[in-house]
Amino acid sequence: MDVTAPRPPNPAHGDCSKVSQILSRVGDKWTVLVVMMLGDGPRRFNEIRRSVDGISQQMLTRTLRGLERDGMVTRTIFPTIPPQVEYELTPLGRSLREPVMALGNWAQAHIPCIDAARIEYDRRKAG
Repeated sequence: MDVTAPRPPNPAHGDCSKVSQILSRVGDKWTVLVVMMLGDGPRRFNEIRRSVDGISQQMLTRTLRGLERDGMVTRTIFPTIPPQVEYELTPLGRSLREPVMALGNWAQAHIPCIDAARIEYDRRKAG
């Protein structure tokens, strides 16, 4: 029986598990849309929901809670009747806008290439 000793972790990879969790959060389509929308300033829940096309109330709640837990959004409750709740990006959340915008710009610039690749792939698979 050939038993190989496990390789020691590569320090250059850092904590892959934590990086994976963070990328999962910031790479989520709803997170991207909410972060970009909140980049213009604080918003109330229903304002966010109306502006983010296709998001359900449950998914928006889940997304905002995750962003708040990760320190990217603050939630402020105003003592009114009924209480008003406002969401705003923290400095950490605002720092996410630049890479998100860069990725969006990259996607926009490469739509024709990706569309062509998909058509070619589907053509090969169909034939």
